[in-house]
Amino acid sequence: MKLSARNVLLGTVSGITKGAVNAEVSLTLKAGTPVIAVVTNASVDNLGLAVGKEAHVIVKASSIIIGTDLHDAKVSARNIICGTVVKVIEGPVSAEVDVEIGGGNTLSAVITHESARNLGIKEGGHACALFKASSVILGVS
Repeated sequence: MKLSARNVLLGTVSGITKGAVNAEVSLTLKAGTPVIAVVTNASVDNLGLAVGKEAHVIVKASSIIIGTDLHDAKVSARNIICGTVVKVIEGPVSAEVDVEIGGGNTLSAVITHESARNLGIKEGGHACALFKASSVILGVS
């Protein structure tokens, strides 16, 4: 299956905490990068998710917020993943920013041109990608 989502990363389920309706699913990407997803309990069951099972983490580029100097940030987004900017495509309205996060994984974000300029986003620079756990879609093969 091909997807329009720019970010499809393979991880391993490292934990599942079920609530009344939703479950928090913890995954570990290559290089040990953690990702948290919140999906319905029905989705956990339908996908057959269990600790140790591989799953794909899917996040749309428009759901990712880019920032700098966020290692100690206190925000409600559960996923703050920092790395090196490896590509910037600048347009008059938007910019695409690719951040290499380790293990051969890259996160792509689409932000406004003005935001990229204000943050001083440049190839080779440091940046962090933020996204909510509820913005993560999980898939299995």
